[in-house]
Amino acid sequence: MEMGFSLADNCKLMTTAHTYDAAIIGGGLAGLCLSIQLAREGHRVILFEKEKYPFHKVCGEYISFECWNFLEEIGVPLSDWHLPHINNLLVSSPSGKTIKRRLPLGGFGISRYKLDAFLAGLARNAGVEIREETKVDNVWFSDAHFHVQYGTTMCRAKQACGTFGKRSNIDIKLKRDYIQKKPGKFNNYIAVKYHIKTDFPSDLIALHNFENGYCGLSQVEDEKYCLCYLTTAQNLHQCDNSITQLEQNILRRNPYLDKIFGESTFLFPSPVTIAQISFDKKTQLEHHMLMTGDAAGMIAPLCGNGMSMAMHGSKIAFQQIHLFLQGKINRPEMETAYQTNWNNTFQKRLKTGRMVQGLFGRGWVTNYFIQALQPFPFIVDRLIKQTHGEPF
Repeated sequence: MEMGFSLADNCKLMTTAHTYDAAIIGGGLAGLCLSIQLAREGHRVILFEKEKYPFHKVCGEYISFECWNFLEEIGVPLSDWHLPHINNLLVSSPSGKTIKRRLPLGGFGISRYKLDAFLAGLARNAGVEIREETKVDNVWFSDAHFHVQYGTTMCRAKQACGTFGKRSNIDIKLKRDYIQKKPGKFNNYIAVKYHIKTDFPSDLIALHNFENGYCGLSQVEDEKYCLCYLTTAQNLHQCDNSITQLEQNILRRNPYLDKIFGESTFLFPSPVTIAQISFDKKTQLEHHMLMTGDAAGMIAPLCGNGMSMAMHGSKIAFQQIHLFLQGKINRPEMETAYQTNWNNTFQKRLKTGRMVQGLFGRGWVTNYFIQALQPFPFIVDRLIKQTHGEPF
């Protein structure tokens, strides 16, 4: 018997559900896109999501144009939605120094509230069994199958995929290496998101730096804007764990953020938040379970490529899982090919993202860096290209 971790002693107390070709744990962009692709090839798929669609998620909600064709091919009518096309980037330092560049490829804005719910509808129509408001408690591999426990029910699957985002209880169950690390410069962040109404160009994405963090602003659908910032847990602790104090005392020292917070209409009754974010290296395979999306590796949000990477990663995973389920390759071949293709596609972006992460949100370092870049804007263009890919 081969196991990652198990609840073998409790199995007798569970109700056993059906056997599936694929069990996907996490219903974000990676999980939904993967489930749609697999189901349309005739595979029996179950997807678990702990929330209920539609819902808001912490996300910058800017998507690179590299995945426009992919989304339209799987049935998302982007051209009909008249979404804002974003072609310009403005970066400000904590003191207000700025640099502005045209984005080489550009992107578009759409909320996760709208996009994820639409993808969930496509998945259902393709035959995916979606279990909303369902938390997976455990998963293990034995007898050539995965066993997925949720509550007192267990199902089996030929292949399981971890698409549960930035951090999950399953990461802890798996004792993944990045979870075991002590808090450091890459693994103890919080993120906060609002939707707002404000006066801001629809074709511009802004990245405003502050001490130990940065804040993005760009338009989504219906003339709303996504305001999302990342900072250290220590920053919040120094403000008595008060988001209001954090924004007042630290973010608003940047004159651009002071204007945004002072003059905008905030549309949420309270912000959407997430803690314990890590940019440490992650593995793409855990006890035979393929990881994709942020569960496989999270790029620094300032790079603006996380959503595209999640969807591209789903395509890479689909290609290998489909071959495996058809019997054309065996499990070790699938696992090796997936890890190789994923790393060849994304590892350079992640490395560049970690490097850039260290230069932003650091007070005088960021001020100096942005000032030094002003005579050499081509360096900004190169950094953008190194954290993005080609259309897939």
